[in-house]
Amino acid sequence: MEDPKKKSTFVLQAGILAAAGMLVKVISLIYRSPLRSIIGIEGNGYYSAAINIYTIILLISSYSIPSAISKVIAQRLAFKEYRNAQRVFVCALYYVLIVGGIASILTFVGAPWLVRKNPNAVMALRVLSPTIFFSGFLGVLRGFFQAHGSMVHTSISQVLEQILNAAVSILAAKLLIGVVLDKDATTQAIYGSAGSAIGTGAGVLMGLLFMLGMYRLNAGVIRKKVARDKTLHEETYGEIVKVILGVVTPFILSTFIYNCTTVVNMTIYYHVMGYKKVDAVLASNHYGIFATQAVAMVNIPIAIASAMSSAVIPGISASYVKGTVAQTRRQVSKAIQMTMLIAIPATVGIAVLPEPIMYFIFPQKDSLDLASGLLAALAVTIVLYSLSTLTNAVLQGIGKVNTPVIHAVIALVIQIAGLVALLLRTNLDLYSLAAANIIYSLVMCVLNQFSVRRHLDYHMDVVTFFLKPGFSAAVMGVVVYGIYHGLILLLPISRLVLLAAIGVGVCVYAAVLLLIGGVTKEELLAFPKGTMLVSIAEKFHLISDESPKKRKRRRRRKKRRKKGGARR
Repeated sequence: MEDPKKKSTFVLQAGILAAAGMLVKVISLIYRSPLRSIIGIEGNGYYSAAINIYTIILLISSYSIPSAISKVIAQRLAFKEYRNAQRVFVCALYYVLIVGGIASILTFVGAPWLVRKNPNAVMALRVLSPTIFFSGFLGVLRGFFQAHGSMVHTSISQVLEQILNAAVSILAAKLLIGVVLDKDATTQAIYGSAGSAIGTGAGVLMGLLFMLGMYRLNAGVIRKKVARDKTLHEETYGEIVKVILGVVTPFILSTFIYNCTTVVNMTIYYHVMGYKKVDAVLASNHYGIFATQAVAMVNIPIAIASAMSSAVIPGISASYVKGTVAQTRRQVSKAIQMTMLIAIPATVGIAVLPEPIMYFIFPQKDSLDLASGLLAALAVTIVLYSLSTLTNAVLQGIGKVNTPVIHAVIALVIQIAGLVALLLRTNLDLYSLAAANIIYSLVMCVLNQFSVRRHLDYHMDVVTFFLKPGFSAAVMGVVVYGIYHGLILLLPISRLVLLAAIGVGVCVYAAVLLLIGGVTKEELLAFPKGTMLVSIAEKFHLISDESPKKRKRRRRRKKRRKKGGARR
């Protein structure tokens, strides 16, 4: 039987990381609006081109490190092998020192070739190159603490990183543009995009310094555990290097292919637009709207799935390596349920009010219609990407690290074929990119689900995970749509009305979900601030002490008594 305290801790840690992930995305969106006003649509396009290449290199060098290292260390901690866990940590630091250093140098030197289709992005990419080196060490430290079951350190470091990123990006962009005010608009856009890149590096440095401080604070406890370790077999550094490479490489390949769709799609888009004789600056401006506005907006709720994945890998790895498959299945169910409870209403909310939501963060009228339409088109990917990200983590956690790689390759090939066909044969333009994202995430969802079912003998509870939240979200969508469009006639302040509609929508969704039994009292207690949530739900008679099984039995007995009374 699973320890309720452990289950509660897992949900709490996942909730903390998810909250931090969402806060990071919100901060990112908030500062992008004034930043875009400073560097303009053109500078935004150059920054997008540079950040996409930077992200791919980061994926190869260090992005997968936290998840991979947390998995390897968690497996050793499951058997209290503290000395071996510490040796894994040291090896991982050497790994990122070498790999991150090489990647950083190659990025700086090869920047003109890497963004040859958009040469004005070279300066921004070169500014980003040192950040690759520091990101590796930050990733190892985050993975170390995640393996020990603490997501708080990672959460705080992510928030601090994003706050400094926002502040420095705006300040640096203003200062650099000020240097070239006497130059043409394109030169100003280039310098502005480079200023944005400086903010990214400053944020990573801040996160790294915080994590180093936390490690020093915990160094004494770590040394005591290592000293008390009675493990007979001490792994050699050669053995550990093989293990790290064996785990990290598939993680990198899977994550690389899973995320490189952005760069692949961008490259195909620019090529086809060039083939169609579309102006290069116009194509860059349009792509900037897609990548930094529409995609950035849907990434906020998807951040919950990413956080859940980080939280679930250590626990799944530890339980699976000890042979407790039933506990592994329970952890998978809890992670999927929590993720869908937020992803589904987020999808519906964005689909019914795309323009007010987009205007709330990006009030620039010149791109509002296009950005809103793209946001509505991408809404369904919130559920699809959330589920595929989570099932990726499950497969990696149970040791099937090559399976997501194969699935990602298949999905990538299918979506490339679809994107090329749509761009060449239709006039959908940026909506072709949205369609490609839907195709990719859908294929990944289906393939991953089949594999999880096969390896864990796991079957999703469709009613609990999808139908009940889906029905509750549909009711919420109708209410939110009506409230917003009704209030906007009386109070034409879009942002205030949107906040009011969202507030009512959250209450309606929660109420309907509880009334139809979408979440039980026990499950609600496991959420962060669960006791307070249960108290509020009981106050409004939205939840009872009865479990669903007891409620069904009581209803059957009541029906039998009625039938008996009718016969008499």
